[in-house]
Amino acid sequence: MSWLQRLRIDSFLLVLIIVVILASLFPCQGAWKTFFEHLTTAAIALLFFMHGAKLSRAAVIAGISHWRLHLLVLFSTFALFPLLGLSMEFLVPDYLSPTVYLGFLYLCALPATVQSAIAFTSVAGGNVAAAICSASASSLLGVFLSPLLVGALMHAQGEGTDIWHAIGAIILQLMVPFIIGHLSRPLIAKWVERHRKLINLTDRSSILLVVYTAFSAAVVEGIWQRIDGWSLLMIVIMSMLLLTVVLIFNTYIARWLGFNTADEITIVFCGSKKSLANGIPMANVLFSASAVGAMVLPLMIFHQIQLMVCAVLAQRYARKTAQQQADAEVGK
Repeated sequence: MSWLQRLRIDSFLLVLIIVVILASLFPCQGAWKTFFEHLTTAAIALLFFMHGAKLSRAAVIAGISHWRLHLLVLFSTFALFPLLGLSMEFLVPDYLSPTVYLGFLYLCALPATVQSAIAFTSVAGGNVAAAICSASASSLLGVFLSPLLVGALMHAQGEGTDIWHAIGAIILQLMVPFIIGHLSRPLIAKWVERHRKLINLTDRSSILLVVYTAFSAAVVEGIWQRIDGWSLLMIVIMSMLLLTVVLIFNTYIARWLGFNTADEITIVFCGSKKSLANGIPMANVLFSASAVGAMVLPLMIFHQIQLMVCAVLAQRYARKTAQQQADAEVGK
């Protein structure tokens, strides 16, 4: 086991940090800026095309009967998180700068992850079929709901956002490639399955490209004059607090509503995640180039914290599930 695995640090996050450093030292400008912007647009379209191609209708249908579970996950993702985000307003400007606060509002409006939510549910012994359905539904609905939530949350803070223009851009740049990819699945499904490593590499490369382009523009606009060491520390603290509140809420509401342990695990992991893979490309569509870097900084930090915390939590659930199964075998 590598030292990164022992520390539960996502190696991709380290690559993201390196890209941010490169953008800070060597931001693209002039003709290179235009080139990277066009390349980023194409990369995002390819990213969502592949998302659509990977989404199996059979997997979604397999877990769709758990409607109470899915409603609770969607409530956590698209209602609880935004409400918690709005509640942070009292920390501005003494503890959170307005820029960082808006980044947290954007984070709270995003859909859940798909891959890590399913992976942690599987490790913990949860309801994997329901996790696939819930996470996929969250990701799909997020393409429509997240721009609406961002517009509503930003409007509540007096920030002007053209919601319908944002939705139109989302549909054109994200949803259309997604739908084309999904409709193409019967033709390319076998190729996708055979080349999953290549597709994952393409996904991550697209995100890195968006991050480099976004932070280049942000550096030129003076992001590191607005985001200092204190702001970074507060992002870490507030990310940990936000995740803790959501995990506790989902755990106890699942038990109060009578869900079994497998379903509780699914609710906890699917309802506490925020998607880096969707959030960074979506920010590139929703916000001006100079604002994207600041907007996704809380998301990047929250993403790593959620991976570290949920990795530990999944192992605890796995031990609990194994013990319950052992007790059930003894009782037979």
